[in-house]
Amino acid sequence: MNFNLENLVRENIKRLTPYSSARKEFSGAARVFLDANENSFGSPLKRNYHRYPDSLQTEVKEIIAEMENVKQSEIFVGNGSDEAIDLLFRIFCRPRKDNVLICPPTYGMYQVAAEINDVGIKRANLTADFQLDFQRINQAIDENTKLLFICSPNNPTGNVHAKSEILNLAKSFGGILVVDEAYIHFSSEKSLVGEINDFPNLVVLQTFSKAWGLAGLRVGLALANEEIIALFNRVKPPYNVSQTAQEALIEALKNKSEVEKTIVEIVFEREELIEKLKGFSCVLKIYPSDANFVLVKTTNAEEIYKFLLDEQIVVRNRTNVELCAGCLRITIGTPDENESLLKALEKYQKLYEKSFIY
Repeated sequence: MNFNLENLVRENIKRLTPYSSARKEFSGAARVFLDANENSFGSPLKRNYHRYPDSLQTEVKEIIAEMENVKQSEIFVGNGSDEAIDLLFRIFCRPRKDNVLICPPTYGMYQVAAEINDVGIKRANLTADFQLDFQRINQAIDENTKLLFICSPNNPTGNVHAKSEILNLAKSFGGILVVDEAYIHFSSEKSLVGEINDFPNLVVLQTFSKAWGLAGLRVGLALANEEIIALFNRVKPPYNVSQTAQEALIEALKNKSEVEKTIVEIVFEREELIEKLKGFSCVLKIYPSDANFVLVKTTNAEEIYKFLLDEQIVVRNRTNVELCAGCLRITIGTPDENESLLKALEKYQKLYEKSFIY
């Protein structure tokens, strides 16, 4: 691998003088804060929200560092992992010159972020069984390919890519390999976080929106070597994660056992739902899943999707996505929610079968 971080970073980012927030310009204890033009009289909420939050989320990172066995300087905390995705484009990709490589079908924000940042997009589609196609990947990479996105477990397909395969890509790719592990907590495959010091071009994304059940907080992570994380902190907005989100996340991080219990329940419900879906004639195939959802190939995705909407049940119609014709993506719900889905499908199937009789 011919990897040189300095050569990958955009020149304007190298020259950038990052914004210096008021609280970063002093160290030590203080009694009176008159530096940041805050409302010193407080807020109507009667909480400490009239002060700006910790711009580097120090307490949050202390807990995560211990949990993940990494250094605080190897953690970026963002406004969802989508912020980390956007920052990767801003740091490494020159508009109208560089390109990124994605492996459809995959998470749609990689393409959206590329289009927002006016960066070229190359595609190396997964194989028919949703595996990485290394020949296509290697053929697609050129001297201006700065980022390679691998989602594992993948969205919308649900399958996990083997750790050894991903690390082989990291060895051979001269740009930044971004592994999106939004659903890793539902998988038996181990996270790649432990590999960030051995692979200087590896960035691992995680989120608190899925297994941790904190989608409303909008908090995500990027984990990488110190040099890459320093670039994230150089470019990010000064107060990118709110005080409310930081306080709630700290409380949640202290209850990891509850999260682990929920994960077990979701995985159990996933396997139960898969078994029951197999009994429907309108279900043609259920793809293996290491996530909190299943991708289901059906006889008529559009019709079933609309029928479920009439039953006030919302799933994701993925039939227009590459390699996903006829497919619906179904999130694993509570036992009651899953039962409502199954009853609605029974109702649909009776109507569907009846239409063949007459």
